[in-house]
This record gives sequence, structure tokens and C-alpha cells, in this order.
Amino acid sequence: MQPRSDQRTGLAYGLAAYTMWGLLPLYWRLLEDASPSEILAHRMVWSLPVAVVLLAVLRRWSWIGPLLRQPRRLGMVLLCTLFISANWFLYIWAVNSGHVLEASLGYFINPLVSIAFGVLLLRERLRPLQWTAVGTGTVAVIVMAVAYGRVPWIALALAFSFATYGLVKKGIKLDGIEGFSAETALQLLPALGFLVFLGLRGEASFTTGGVGQALLLSACGIATAVPLICFGASAVRLPLTTIGMLQYLAPTFQFVLGLTVFHEAMPPERWAGFALVWLALALLTWDALRTAGRARTALARAAARAGEAAEAEAAQSAQAPRAAAAAPHTAEQTLPPRPPGLTQ
Repeated sequence: MQPRSDQRTGLAYGLAAYTMWGLLPLYWRLLEDASPSEILAHRMVWSLPVAVVLLAVLRRWSWIGPLLRQPRRLGMVLLCTLFISANWFLYIWAVNSGHVLEASLGYFINPLVSIAFGVLLLRERLRPLQWTAVGTGTVAVIVMAVAYGRVPWIALALAFSFATYGLVKKGIKLDGIEGFSAETALQLLPALGFLVFLGLRGEASFTTGGVGQALLLSACGIATAVPLICFGASAVRLPLTTIGMLQYLAPTFQFVLGLTVFHEAMPPERWAGFALVWLALALLTWDALRTAGRARTALARAAARAGEAAEAEAAQSAQAPRAAAAAPHTAEQTLPPRPPGLTQ
């Protein structure tokens, strides 16, 4: 079990990570003069130098050689890169096109999609409350389709792309910094080529938008890496149940921004759809907390039984020498009397 001070540090890092992710729409809106594809390309290009600095500081280079000698893992990293690139592009486009609320919906339903993947692809078994949550989430999507007058494809595409990214990443078994570095290394050349192409055509806002625009685009790498670093620091200090609850902070911030800052429409039927999603997430959270509590109780009981068994064994070990010392006296007392006339 982690020390309490360590858990407080992990909680601070987790709050920082998910708050930054939740407030990211404000940053993308500052760059709305640039096209989503250019913002994405700069995010890819400037993320790699940040990753290299992190690897240098942490001295984590040993994973590169084994990865390069494993084509299958490299292919999975490439697949991860494609899915996270699509997710990043769609999110930036959604924010700068006035769909912040629908983007937040996508990250709200992402845990439900991950659970569905676990059942359909990994043959995992769900508990009753999890089934209820998935069913409630499905109803929510139907309600939102009616509310929007169309299938909420932005939310679904964000949820499915990120869930698929997580599913593939699970099989690569690279830590956060290593995985981030490998993915940004694969993103670099296509992104750099696209930026050069924009520059040659005179369509690059990096060169035409002034110093402020250039600095904001250059900082995309930091805006990408810093929340990831904070998340990694929290993940090693906090239980998974706490991380699972913290993940709802980011879409909550996005939802609030969509309502209060970007003033997107929220008719009653959309409120109904969001309410169903929140109900599904509440069921998931309650189930996770209850399961974790039962696991802790079972672990404590097992530890108590092990302690009792160890004490009993120690007591028996302590009694054994005394019994051995008393054995000769007992043997003498039970010897038959010698016949008369015999001497020692």
C-alpha cells in the first residue's frame, strides 16, 4: 500500500493532468486561425523534442533496440500512432468547429466503449452493474441521436478511436514515456513534410501569423507532454479506482467550457442524453468501488489468516526444544527397575 503522503502527491499530479486535458479546448481556440491539420502537424513535430529531453533526463534508452528488432511490436506502435493521430485531429477540429459538448460526450462514453471491447474482443465477463451501465450508455446514444437529429458521430468516433488506441497499446507493453516517444517518432516525418508543403504554398500560419502564433504552435509539444508526465506520475502512486474516477474530470471541464465559454446549445433532449451517460458512469464507479472494497477486505482477511498461521507455527517451534529437553527425564522415569544385585 502506498504511503499517505505519496497518495496525496499522486492525487495532485492526477488532478493537474486531467484539469489540463479538460482545459485544452481553450488552447486550441487560441490557434483557430490555423487549420486543424496544421495544428495537428505542429503537435506531432514539437512533441518529439520534448520526448527526447524526457528520455535524456530519465536515461531511458534501453527499450529502443529491442523494439526495433521486433517487427510485430513496431507494427502495433504504427497502428497506435494512426489511431491517436486520428483522435487528435478530430478533437482539434471538433473544438474549433463549435462541437465542444459533443467532444466531451465522446470522452464520457469512452469507458463504456472500452468495456464493450473487453467483452467482444478479449472475452471478458461483465458483472451485472457493468452490463446495466453499458445498456444505459447505449440508450443514451440513441437519445442523443434524436437530440442532434443525427448519430453523434463526433462523440462516437472520438470514443472508438481512443478506446482502440488503448486496446492496441495494451499489447505493446511500453511505459507512458517510451510509448509516447515511439509514437511521436513515427509521426515526425509525415508531419514535417506536411508543414514544409504548407510553407511552400504560403499557407503556413506559423510563418504568416506573427510571433504569437508561432510561439503558440511551438508550445503544442509542451501542451501534449506535460499532462502526460503528470498522468504518469499519478498512475504509479494511485489505485486504479482513483484514476478511473479522475478520468471524468477532463470531459466535465470540456462540458462546462462548451456551456459557459463557447455558449453551445443544450436543449432538454441533450440534457436527457448526457444525464443517461452520467448515470451509466455512476453505476460503473459504484461497481468499481464496491469491487475494490471487497478485494481489500478479502486481502486483509487472508493476511490475518496468514499471520495467525505464522504465530501458531512460531509457538510450536518454541515448544519443540522444551519438549526435547524434557524427553530424557521422562525416559529415565519410565525405565523398568533393575533386578536386585546388579550394579551400574
